[in-house]
Parts: sequence; structure tokens; C-alpha cells
Amino acid sequence: MISPFRTPPRRQDRAVSERRLEGGNAGGAVRVGDTVRRACGPWTPSVHALLQHLHEVGFTRAPRPLGIDDQQREVLSYLPGNTVGASRPWPAWVHSDEALVQVAHWLRDYHVAVADFIPPADAIWREGGKWQPGLIVGQNDAAPYNAAWDDQGQFVGFFDWDFAAPVSRDWDLAFTAFAWVPLHARHVVEAEGFTDFADRGRRLRLFLAEYGWTGDLGAFLSTVQARVLASVDGIERTARGGDPVFQRMLVSGVADSLRTAVAQLAQDTADLIEPWKST
Repeated sequence: MISPFRTPPRRQDRAVSERRLEGGNAGGAVRVGDTVRRACGPWTPSVHALLQHLHEVGFTRAPRPLGIDDQQREVLSYLPGNTVGASRPWPAWVHSDEALVQVAHWLRDYHVAVADFIPPADAIWREGGKWQPGLIVGQNDAAPYNAAWDDQGQFVGFFDWDFAAPVSRDWDLAFTAFAWVPLHARHVVEAEGFTDFADRGRRLRLFLAEYGWTGDLGAFLSTVQARVLASVDGIERTARGGDPVFQRMLVSGVADSLRTAVAQLAQDTADLIEPWKST
């Protein structure tokens, strides 16, 4: 069995009040003092092993695992800061160049920090996958709804690591670009407050340059489309397996919106690539 904890799990002090945290598809996360408590899953020990590795190598912009409480919930350190919550549209700063650059730097630094992490042999990941040399364990959900920012507009880090799993760096980069450029379907990002579609090519170029990515942009956009379609497959497969969270996502049209995004990306590829060619 995986045992990522170096010290005995901390027990919850029942005298400390709990405050439900906003957002998330599953809900159920609560803050207790400087900790967050959430329901565990079969993947929790694997995610905790990853987060413990990040802590040990000095990567502080992710929660630290603190064990399991007496209600059998995982205990994580609380990332202080502002979040977008569940309201729409999102604050304007979410779509600023400053936010885009900070997220690109976070992902670059995270990929360096996780590069030498080898998961336990019995690791379980929520959406499957098995680590092998050449892969990393990606965050896989580094989106605005999982981000925390301080009052000075500095990026604190990402919470909610349940979808971490072995992937290539480009696979993790593709989802993060999709979420932050943003490259999602027009009706989705308009509701989130982004409408400057003509600027997406420049924003994509900025994001990739700040990350340090070099390569063929057309191939990268193909990776983005494949990554999004994999999300569709995962949502539908997990919903069929009876997971109520994914069933709600399916009913609310998440998979349909992702398919629309892929179709629109296919149509927009030439426009997104053109600014790259002209520099």
C-alpha cells in the first residue's frame, strides 16, 4: 500500500468550526483553520505522494498533504488567496496578460519540480494511466477555477489535484493553454468574461513563450484538440461507471461544450497560427 505520510495523520479538532468552500463540481470541501478537508478517493494516496514530493523539493505553490482526519477526509494545507468561485463572469484580471504569464511560469516551475518524481508502483489515478520513463505526473486541471491569488495580484498556486496523473509535458501544457488563453468554446468563455477572440493568437504565443515551449504550433494545437477529446471520453466513461459528479457534468452539457470547442479550434487553427508565422 502507498504510504506518503512521514508522520501520523493529524486528527480533526472538532471544536474548530468548518466553513464550506465555494466552487468545484463535487463540492464538499471545507476549511478548518489553516487546513482544507475533502472526501478521499482511491487516488488520494497517490496524489498525496506527489504533493509530499513537491513539498520536499521546495515547491511551495501547491497544497501540502497533512494526513487523514477522524472523519476519513484528506487534510491539506490551505492556499490563502482570492478565487473566482462559482459566479460568472469571472473578474477581469483572470484574463489579463499578467495572470497568463504567472500561470505559464508556475507550470514551467512545476514541471521542473515534478521531473524526478517516480510514483509508487501501486499508484492509482482518478482517470487511470501508468507512469513510465519520459512522462511526468501532470496537474491536469490547472484552470482558473482551481487558482488562488493574493491581494497584490500575485499567483499563489493551484488547489484540487484530484486529476493528477501520468502524462507528457505537452499534454499538461495543452490543457493549461486551453483554460487560460482561453481556447474553449466561444459560448463558454464569453460567459466567463472573455470576448477578444482576435487576441487569442497573441495570447497563445505569449503563454508558450513564457513557459519556454518551442515547437510547431500546428502540432501543438492538434495536441490541444486531442487532450480535449480525451476529457470528453473520460467524462462519458466515468459517468457510465456511475460516478454522480461526472453524471452531473454530462447532464449540464460539459462534454458537448468540449466537443464544440474542438470543432471551433479546427476552424480557427489557421488564424491562431498566422501571428506565429509573422514574428
